Amino acid sequence: MNSPRPERRVAALFILLAMLSLLSGLLYGTLGAGQYIFPELLKTKLSFSQSRPLHVYLVINWIFSAAAGGIYYYLPWISGGRKIFSPALAFIHFGLQLLVWIMVVTGFFMGVFGGREYLEFPVWINAIVLFSWLCFMINFFATVRPVFKNAPVYIWSFSTGLLFFFITMTEAQLWVLPYFNNNIIRDVTVQWKAMGSMVGSWNMLVYGSAMLIMEKISGDKEMNHSKMAYFFYFLGMTNLMFNWGHHTYIVPASPVVKTVSYFISMTELLILGNIIYTWRKKFRDSLGFRKFLPASVLGWADSWIFLNLVLSIAISVPAINYFTHGTHITVAHAMGATIGINTMLLLASLVFIVSKENEPLLTRTGGHLKSALRVMNISLLVFWGTLIGMGIVKIMAVQDNELFYGVMNRLRPWFDFFFLSGIVLLAGLAWVLIWLVPVFWRILTGKKS
Repeated sequence: MNSPRPERRVAALFILLAMLSLLSGLLYGTLGAGQYIFPELLKTKLSFSQSRPLHVYLVINWIFSAAAGGIYYYLPWISGGRKIFSPALAFIHFGLQLLVWIMVVTGFFMGVFGGREYLEFPVWINAIVLFSWLCFMINFFATVRPVFKNAPVYIWSFSTGLLFFFITMTEAQLWVLPYFNNNIIRDVTVQWKAMGSMVGSWNMLVYGSAMLIMEKISGDKEMNHSKMAYFFYFLGMTNLMFNWGHHTYIVPASPVVKTVSYFISMTELLILGNIIYTWRKKFRDSLGFRKFLPASVLGWADSWIFLNLVLSIAISVPAINYFTHGTHITVAHAMGATIGINTMLLLASLVFIVSKENEPLLTRTGGHLKSALRVMNISLLVFWGTLIGMGIVKIMAVQDNELFYGVMNRLRPWFDFFFLSGIVLLAGLAWVLIWLVPVFWRILTGKKS
């Protein structure tokens, strides 16, 4: 993997952009938390209405960019050593994604909004996103040329994630048609359906990366061809297609959709959690396995899967969802998934790449990275727990018929923990990225480690 192949440079570009997005996203998220305590903080220059969508967009961009970077890097492995189909398409993909990044971030700073939740920027920008993704899809399928009958499960995951992102991104634009935007029930239902399935599409890319590196770490090729792996893949795809319905319990849509989504939501996260747990149990006694840093990072992700599993199943119960939907408990679920699960899985992928590019660095300074990850995860646990506490307090206040001012007074002590844990989380993340950036910069520039 040390030859100067174009997919390696593209991978480095995407991963560097991803890390910039993650650091910026948590910075604006921490700023937003600070604005709960200090409402006048940057109110005229960067209000909460701007810092929040900045945070959301940048964290989502981290997930997609890091996943794309990993896939580009792994292309020689998963294609049997073939050269990338079109280096030009790969660089066009990155160039367009960078262009969108600049336009969206600049637009939010200038107060230019549009679209719908998660996509709160002018709708025409989505056309650029779709074209860039089409370049990615062409390169992936033309390079890998998957034979699905014998393909390992991560090829299925990558293929499904790529295809469904394109479908759901297109579907998310249906609100521009009068048939949808003239009917609030239809509009909300379709929008949540698209966004919920879009989350499933990026989960497929992230989970596929995790399955691939687990195979490479352990050397066990059978795990990605087992009946259990395929069973959980199809269960995951079912979740992608249907579990969005638990977001629409409050919408007077079809009760069949709500019932189906409720039962499917009960399987959420059990999929990957079982796979990682079984894998770690099988290989934890192998020589050096416990000390191998990518495996350790996967262990953190596994812990977050089970924590978030309990929460996600609970808030999928209609009687509980009635009270929790729209509170900080929903935010806790989102943060646990994006930072605790997806981010830790993607960091495991990046650390694994480091192990291939610069193993002496991993051996020499891995202890520092473990400390940074420990700080990051402990602060995230406090952050996550605080959000759940804030949600419970808000539910109690609403049940007591408190006015908005009274609710905010009850929450004020919680905001302090929220803000402080966010600062520590940001510091731990910066520590991790300072360790990672030089490696990917060397891949980009072609310098030897």
